Order: sequence, then structure tokens, then C-alpha cells
Amino acid sequence: MSNLQAARKKPKPLLVADNIVKVFGTGAGEVQVLKGVHLDLLPGELTLLMGPSGSGKTTLLSILGCILRQTRGDLEIAGTKTNNLSAEAMADLRRNHVGFVFQSYNLFPTLTAMENVMLALDVRGRLPADAPQRTKAALDAVGLSHRINTYPAKLSGGEKQRVAIARALAGSPSVMLADEPTAALDSENGQSVMQLMSDVSKDHSRAVLCVTHDHRILKYADRIIRIEDGVISTDERPKEDAVAKANMERLAAEGAH
Repeated sequence: MSNLQAARKKPKPLLVADNIVKVFGTGAGEVQVLKGVHLDLLPGELTLLMGPSGSGKTTLLSILGCILRQTRGDLEIAGTKTNNLSAEAMADLRRNHVGFVFQSYNLFPTLTAMENVMLALDVRGRLPADAPQRTKAALDAVGLSHRINTYPAKLSGGEKQRVAIARALAGSPSVMLADEPTAALDSENGQSVMQLMSDVSKDHSRAVLCVTHDHRILKYADRIIRIEDGVISTDERPKEDAVAKANMERLAAEGAH
């Protein structure tokens, strides 16, 4: 395939980060955590973001999720540039186009699975008319239609994470961001959750980015990005590149020991 053909086939990114810099502190106490990160996220693609502690992963995830503002650089999500948005407009963009999945699930123990998911659709104290239908569809998509009236205490770790994924999915986000989604799970549940994340990216044309240290889940990645000292050191697509695939298999084998 020619470069021109490849360019024509490449879908439009749902998120584009250009030369993202983040500085904390001032003067002698200034610390530059991100040093010019370039990144785009494509629909239908599951991307893993990896790197050592202190590399800038969490800061980058917070910026991509419109929780934290970059010091310099440009961020565009679903066609909207964020640089000059007000705090309220940023919150609206985050609510309408970004879904979050966290390691700790963050479910309310006094709410059922359905109520936990539906809560994410609450906008300034009001639910959209189709909230019940969207909630049921999201829980069905993660295989939990039979558990909609179950409280978190009665759910397994894997089921809790599925509820968290359904909560992120219910809002029909363009981009889903996950922070260590398998860290609290055993191998079997971790594999199941990552297969689900992969399915979500493909079946719903979402761009899914997972921050992880878990080498057990590398095989699910369409793309693996490594960040070190605030810059992207490698960006590989192991399913398309033989060398990248060999690197992925080596890392997975090392992580198993």
C-alpha cells in the first residue's frame, strides 16, 4: 500500500494533542512534567500508555480528559479546541465527549448498578428522558443486563469494573480514558475487562486510551505508547509491525515472570 493510500484510509483522530507542556510551580521550584507531547487517538483503536512512575502518564491523562489544563500546547477533542474554553465549557466538553474508567471503580455503595450508571447522565440535577434506555443499553453492552438491580457489595471485582465501563459508555463519549483498569483484578478478570475495552473501541468507534503497568494485557493493544521523562519515547502498532509485535511479546513474557 502506498503512503497516499494509507493516508486516505486513516480515520480522522478524535483527539489531537500537539506539543503539550505542563509545568508545576514557579521560579526555583518549577518542575516540567510534560516536555512537548504529540499524540492523536483514532476511532476504533485501543491504545496503551505505559511508562515508569513519574514519567508523566497521570498528568497527561488528566490533561487529555480536560481535568487539568496544559501550560503550553494545543488540545482538540471531537473537533473542539480547548485552549480558550471557559471552565464551564471545559466541563461540558468533558461530560459530552470523554468517558473515564478508574482502577478503584468509584461506585456508590448505596446505588444499584443501574443507578450508578444513570448517575453519570445527570446534568445539573436533571436526567435526559432517554436515560433509562441508555443505561440499560450500556449495561447490556458489558454483559450485565442481569445485574442491573444489584448493589456493588454483591458484585465481583470484574463486574464492578464492567459497571464502571458501562457508566463511561452510557454518555456516548468520543474518547474513553482508563487509569490502570486491571490493576485491582486477577488475571482472568483483567483479561476479560481488556477484551471488553477492545470491543468497545471497535463496536462503538471510540478512541480508547488505557494507562497501565500490566504486561498481561499487551496483546489487546492496537497501539502501545511509552512515555519517559515527560516525552513519548516509542509509539508502536504491534498488530501492523513485525518488530513492534516481537517487542510486545518479549515484554509480555518478561512481565509474566
